Amino acid sequence: MTGQVYLVGAGPGAADLLTVRALRLIERADVILYDALVTEEILALAPHAKMVPVGKRGGRVSMDQALINRLLVSTATKHSLVVRLKGGDPMLFGRAHEEIEACVQAGIPVSVVPGITAAFGATSALSTSLTQRGLSRSVTFVTPTVARGSLASPAWAKAVAAADTSVIYMGRGDAVWIRDSLLGLGLPATLPVVLAEDVSRPSSFTVKGPLSDLPDLALKVGSGPVLMMIGEVFAAAEVDVEVLGVSPTPVGMVSSAKAS
Repeated sequence: MTGQVYLVGAGPGAADLLTVRALRLIERADVILYDALVTEEILALAPHAKMVPVGKRGGRVSMDQALINRLLVSTATKHSLVVRLKGGDPMLFGRAHEEIEACVQAGIPVSVVPGITAAFGATSALSTSLTQRGLSRSVTFVTPTVARGSLASPAWAKAVAAADTSVIYMGRGDAVWIRDSLLGLGLPATLPVVLAEDVSRPSSFTVKGPLSDLPDLALKVGSGPVLMMIGEVFAAAEVDVEVLGVSPTPVGMVSSAKAS
């Protein structure tokens, strides 16, 4: 038996932000392999499916990607409709290519269903356009983290510096290094930054301040998934907490782990 695998975007968290196609597949699925950030509200839409948690969270024990790939293939040989449910959009920082390749090599039919990425959910809640006319003609999505315990090359920082508006995924734990990298490339210390936690969920929380205070802003959010959004378009954004002023922390005060 060979089943069909669907990589489905669960969006930022709220069930009513799912696409119609995603909802129909979730309701029909025999098995759902789901990420850690997929909410209970969404999982409740598939009461008859077998649920398999395969999520990853930074700094926590997680299932190895190679094991997830093998599990996805083996599940598809036993069930007709398998949903690989991913937070946000599968094709943005979701390791979708690795899972698609594993299915293709095993002869398993695989399709992708897009979802709303967290950046769009966050900016919609703030009524802030990522490409506001007169302020922003370019947007970049980046992450400084490339693997467990490692950091990407400075290319991500150069991409942020070159764009009018930027969204940084999976960067909260490296706030000092991110702040100093961007200031070192000449971004103004007063550049507006918004941190958005638990986007689209009842527990959502936003805090805004200048780039120079990014590490302090990171301390104000909780343990939920957090986005860092940078650019002049956020100057007028109304948030839950706003931090005013520029902290005196000098550039270069980074831990030896990040500086090495």
